[in-house]
Amino acid sequence: MLTNTFCHVPGIGLQTERALWSAGIHTWGALLEGATGDFPLSPRREKTIRPFLSESRLHLQQGDVRFFAELLPVEQQWRLFREFRSSVAYLDIETTGMGVADDHITAIALYDGQTVSSYVHGRNLDEFARDLHRYGIIVTYNGKCFDVPFIRQSLRIPVEQVQIDLRYVLKSLGYGGGLKACERKLGIERGDLDGVDGFFAVLLWDDYARTGNERAIHTLLAYNAMDVVNLERLMVIAYNRKLEDTPFHPAHALPLPAMPEIPFHADRNTIESIRHRMLYYT
Repeated sequence: MLTNTFCHVPGIGLQTERALWSAGIHTWGALLEGATGDFPLSPRREKTIRPFLSESRLHLQQGDVRFFAELLPVEQQWRLFREFRSSVAYLDIETTGMGVADDHITAIALYDGQTVSSYVHGRNLDEFARDLHRYGIIVTYNGKCFDVPFIRQSLRIPVEQVQIDLRYVLKSLGYGGGLKACERKLGIERGDLDGVDGFFAVLLWDDYARTGNERAIHTLLAYNAMDVVNLERLMVIAYNRKLEDTPFHPAHALPLPAMPEIPFHADRNTIESIRHRMLYYT
C-alpha cells in the first residue's frame, strides 16, 4: 500500500491522492515513468512531486520507516504495515495496578510475528531495552496513552520506534470498548484465558508475589503473550479493512497469521481459585 500512497508528499492531501487513483495513477512508478492523460495535477505540482517520489523510493529501499511516519497523516500510518512488517514488534505491558505513585511494570510481552519474548519484574526486565532496539515499529492497543509512557517513566528508557496504536485504527473502523471487546467483535477467542482481563492480571501478579506460585506467573505471562499475539491478528484485520476503502483491495489484502506457539500455559485451577476469592470478598 505504501507505494500506492501519495498523501505523504508535501501539498498532496487525501482528496488529491484519490484524484490520482481515479486517473489511473496507482503507484509511484506510474507517475515517475511518465503517466499521461487526464492528469489531476498542475504542471508545477507535477514537477515537484516527481523528485519527491524518487526520494521516497530510496528511503523505502533503505528501510527508513521514520521518513514515511513523519510525513504521513497519523490516521494513515497503518499503510506502513505491509512494507515494514519485518521490523514490527507487538507490545503489551502488565502492571501492579497500585496507582501512579507506587505502580510498576510486572511483565512485558514482545512479539515479532515469530517469537514471543517475555520480561518479568525481578527476573529479566533489564533485557527489554536491548531487545526493543531491534524493531522500527511497535504495534500496541492504547500504547500511546498507557504502555509507552509507562515504560519511559518506569524503566527510564527511550522508546523511539514509530507507533501504530490499534485503539485508534480499530475505532476508525467502528470497533471500540477495549482490546478484549474488539477481539470478541472480530471473532478472536482466548480459550482458557477467556474472561481474564487487566484487573485479573494484577491479581495473578499479587498471588505470585505473595506466595511464589509459579502457576500464577505462568498464567500471567500466558495472558500477556496472548495480548501481543492477538495484536498481530487485529493489525492484519484492520489493514485489510482499511484497504477496502481503496482501489487496492483485495489484491493487497493479507492472510491472517498462523497462531504461534505461546511458551506459557494458563492454569485453570489458579484462575478459578482467584475467581473464588474475588467472589468471597465482594
